[in-house]
Amino acid sequence: MEREKVESSSLDSVGYDPRSETLEVEFKNGGVYRYLEVPEDEWRSLRTAESKGSYLNTHIKPTYRYRKLVSAKKRGRG
Repeated sequence: MEREKVESSSLDSVGYDPRSETLEVEFKNGGVYRYLEVPEDEWRSLRTAESKGSYLNTHIKPTYRYRKLVSAKKRGRG
């Protein structure tokens, strides 16, 4: 999934696949998470939020299932 860089103190990049309703978030520390069954309006709200980290913590994390992926740094890209 393609991710776009974001201006955030905790997030590095975010991406979204509307077909599968999957949100992918890469944190500054290299961790990558996929949030499942996230509606497209939540994705738009995250992208336009003044604080993307706060939006993720208050709206996405407590609501949607997720799984952690192997970080880019662990795959030798960082």
